Amino acid sequence: MPRPRRYQLRKEAVAIVERGHPWIFREQLSSAAHVFAGGDLLRLVDGTNRVVGHGIYEAEGAIAIRIVRRGPDAPDAAWLRDRLAASLARRRPLAARTDAIRLVHGESDDLPAIVVDRFADTLVISSYSAGTDARARYLARLLPSLGAAPTGADGDASVVGPATHVVLRPAHRRRGVVEAPRVMRGEPPAIVRFREDDLDYAVDLAGGQKTGTYLDLRGLRRELAEMALGGARVLNLFAYSGMLGLAAERAGAAAIVQVDASERALAFAAAHHVRDPARHRFVVADAFAWIEALAPGEHFDLIIVDPPSMTSKKAQVPNALAAYRRLYRAAAAHVAPGGAVVAACCTSRIERPVFHRTVRESLGPTFTRERELPPEADHPVAFPQADYLKIALWRRAT
Repeated sequence: MPRPRRYQLRKEAVAIVERGHPWIFREQLSSAAHVFAGGDLLRLVDGTNRVVGHGIYEAEGAIAIRIVRRGPDAPDAAWLRDRLAASLARRRPLAARTDAIRLVHGESDDLPAIVVDRFADTLVISSYSAGTDARARYLARLLPSLGAAPTGADGDASVVGPATHVVLRPAHRRRGVVEAPRVMRGEPPAIVRFREDDLDYAVDLAGGQKTGTYLDLRGLRRELAEMALGGARVLNLFAYSGMLGLAAERAGAAAIVQVDASERALAFAAAHHVRDPARHRFVVADAFAWIEALAPGEHFDLIIVDPPSMTSKKAQVPNALAAYRRLYRAAAAHVAPGGAVVAACCTSRIERPVFHRTVRESLGPTFTRERELPPEADHPVAFPQADYLKIALWRRAT
């Protein structure tokens, strides 16, 4: 581990660390921080030179320091192993239902800026800060040994899986050369299949979003697969690779229209997430324009609206909310009486009450929020900014 550099925090920043929040923002730093380089490990002290924690310095962006460990002790290898063990223990109940699990969820698992996703026998390890690349490499070496251990020893093997293949995705720098993914073990295939309950899905490791696909939508896939959709017409906007469409087919939907701007994503959906091709229609189009141009008499029993994140900065929130209003107003006109809308938001910049209010006002008075889906167990919410994914089912009156 690198030798930490000393940095004295302002009082307000000390309070942030002691409250347990994992980030110190740039406006909370003193001018002395300009001497640090991105990725530097800092020993954080208060005005009396008491060590309150250790953190990683970020040279750019709103987040200036990511807290790695609180208290006087440095984040060594033993600490990292302990944090990993605790993270895996929390996921053990999931292993009975699926072999696709987020093993590490960054700051919410006390392993800042590191994400580890398991897809069957393949692990994808991502770092999103230059200062955590070394820890990500360490996990890439450590996890296969846990997967190979006897299952009865500590239960980790059933969670980690065989770890036949391990891919490391180093942090993306805002400037300079972006490092390509590195194969740390095995020969990862371009496409990996995994299971969730009684459904099989595929992940595009070579060209998929995030680490390959969206494990945080597992709860929605399960919800759809268990719905009473016999004979229903379903519209899946922003369909991506069609996993939600397959779940709707499993629930008995008779017709599933899947719309996405990516021809590649829909081709993947047609190849891997269809049981009965006669029930599916794939449309390559901008979902906003397509739903607004839809004929007035075209109705669906369920419309799924799961757009990508439309904001990474606070200043973009008003435009994102305007986009949501546009979407839900258009969708509301095409929901059959008694039908429903799945409304999803995947940005922490838009707070949960604001999102629900925007959807309610846009859908109109004939819709009521029937239920809200909680975060998945492998995507814990340990601080306010981690509450990024909001999913709710809205029902139209008959």
